[in-house]
Amino acid sequence: MTRIVFMGTPAFSVPILRMLVEEGYDVISVVTQPDRPVGRKKVLTPTPVKEEALRLGLPVYQPQKLKNPEELQAVLDLGADLVVTAAFGQILPTEILETPKLGAINVHASLLPAYRGGAPIHQAIIDGQKKTGVTIMYMVDRLDAGDIISQTTVPIEKHDHTGSMFEKLSAAGTELLKATLPSIIEGTNERIPQDESLVTFARNISREQERIDWNRSAEEIYNQVRGLHPWPVAYTSFKQDNMKIWWSEIAEDTGTGNPGEVVRLTEDAVHVQTGKGILVITELQPAGKKRMSAKDYLTGPKIQAGDLFE
Repeated sequence: MTRIVFMGTPAFSVPILRMLVEEGYDVISVVTQPDRPVGRKKVLTPTPVKEEALRLGLPVYQPQKLKNPEELQAVLDLGADLVVTAAFGQILPTEILETPKLGAINVHASLLPAYRGGAPIHQAIIDGQKKTGVTIMYMVDRLDAGDIISQTTVPIEKHDHTGSMFEKLSAAGTELLKATLPSIIEGTNERIPQDESLVTFARNISREQERIDWNRSAEEIYNQVRGLHPWPVAYTSFKQDNMKIWWSEIAEDTGTGNPGEVVRLTEDAVHVQTGKGILVITELQPAGKKRMSAKDYLTGPKIQAGDLFE
């Protein structure tokens, strides 16, 4: 049997690992990121992939950095015929890409060559795309630049956000790999070079990308909010404190206020003027408080028409 080493970290990767085991593939080891402190109490927490691997009875290896010669050698010594990765979170050294006889493949959450990089789902939604997808590709020592083996398209609906698309694309990637893997093992799969003229990038989300610019249109800000939901979450400044904006809608009317101005308060929403149109904030989180509905926030005299978000 083909000896497979699976490398992945977040919940996105879990169904893919589970499928490999359920389909009877010989997963000889799972490589994932080290346990990290989580939450205010900094509780040391295993990755979702580690939890699933242990549940499945698979050996787990958690290198700090694969560039470390000892940790790299430990992975090479596993003797994989094929490396399968899905959102692992570290750049793989050339030795890991070239040593397995069948190479290393990646389940990438975009329709390459679009959105190479670590945040393809976030960026596609922020950009207002109506569709995205999953690509199975060979890995090379350039960022997401390897030959395409197979792809599948997934629509982005109006109210989809990064969390919902993670689930949809994880399921799509699982099914695509399930259908594609036999041809990779048999050596009958396609290899389609990427068109470099069509390359776009989706780098990891920066703090600056999280901040709302109220001069932009309501549609652009709405896409930003859902593209950053449920993590890392868009934010704005209000009365010199940061406020997270968890969810919003677009009003039917356009408004005549200044960008960032609260033009109207209703029972369950804060209506804010943008550079074009009105954004309706329905869920938010003031500094030092928990996430709450706008309706709960509006129970006290915290905000009034004419106030300004910056």
